[in-house]
Amino acid sequence: MSFLQVLWFILIGVLFAGFFFLDGFDFGVGMATRSLAHNEEERTQIIETIGPVWDGNEVWLITAGGAMFASFPYWYATLFSGYYLILLMILFGLIIRGVSFEFRVASAPEKQPLWSWALALGSLIVPFFLGVMFVSMIQGMPIDAKGNMSAGFFDYFNLMSIVGGVAVVLLSYLHGLNYIALKTLGDIRERARNYAEFLYWILYVGLVVFAILLFFKTDFFQVRPIGTLVTVVLIVLFSVLGHVATFKGNEMVAFISSGLTFVSLVAMIFVGMFPRVMISSISDKFDLLINSASSTSYTLTVMTIATVCLLPFVLAYTIWAYWIFRKRIALPAVQTSEVVK
Repeated sequence: MSFLQVLWFILIGVLFAGFFFLDGFDFGVGMATRSLAHNEEERTQIIETIGPVWDGNEVWLITAGGAMFASFPYWYATLFSGYYLILLMILFGLIIRGVSFEFRVASAPEKQPLWSWALALGSLIVPFFLGVMFVSMIQGMPIDAKGNMSAGFFDYFNLMSIVGGVAVVLLSYLHGLNYIALKTLGDIRERARNYAEFLYWILYVGLVVFAILLFFKTDFFQVRPIGTLVTVVLIVLFSVLGHVATFKGNEMVAFISSGLTFVSLVAMIFVGMFPRVMISSISDKFDLLINSASSTSYTLTVMTIATVCLLPFVLAYTIWAYWIFRKRIALPAVQTSEVVK
């Protein structure tokens, strides 16, 4: 493996981590429109918190897919063809979530609940199927010597992958609750904190179940024992830190902690897979490896130069956008307003 191959493997992991950190709370806010808000005014209030940023956050996922296509075309080909139907469901969720923002604003008051439901449903579908995809991938899929995946229903949907899907949904919801508490004023803020305080106890149970399944259903603790253990400990540590911060009313710490829980989860996946990009359940001889799945050195060099030149502008714009829209959203201020775009 060359330095550039390892670098781009890490960068793809960073892109997925950035997506879950940023768009994870968008999904949580979307789900909260039907579970946390009590009326359309409160739904408008919490939607306003992500109105200026949700579409930019979604770009991290598109960028991760594009980077995978350019830097590891064989990984991209196996993953996207083997998970075609799963990715179709993710795309469906992203579409109905995206249009719901626009259609809810343009609809008559009696039609707005329909699009609130569409937002909540799309926000649930995407993290669930992403969790199923990533967790089934680390268990190993039936990949042959040519990199073709011939998977059945239970390769995709089994105990561990479903637990993983539910865990990602719960983490997204908690991340969204912490964001709502950070960005709102009034009853919805206190309600979000109360929901989060309770749901963290459920998360602990899920983490224990997931850690047990990770030990018995994957080879992570055999091939990367130290790295896997460290990342699992970080997941638990950030979860506990977020829970304590929620009890103390430290909303910024709670939000950052739930985001770092996501980052630690992605780190665990990429550390455990290294130096593989796809794990074959047929034979370890059929695993896709970094050095055999990547593009040429010239391609990786050009991509690195382009990234170094463009990344500062992207990060600067992202920071600027969050700074501009840093104020809390109060209920009276949104009762007659539209979603900020």
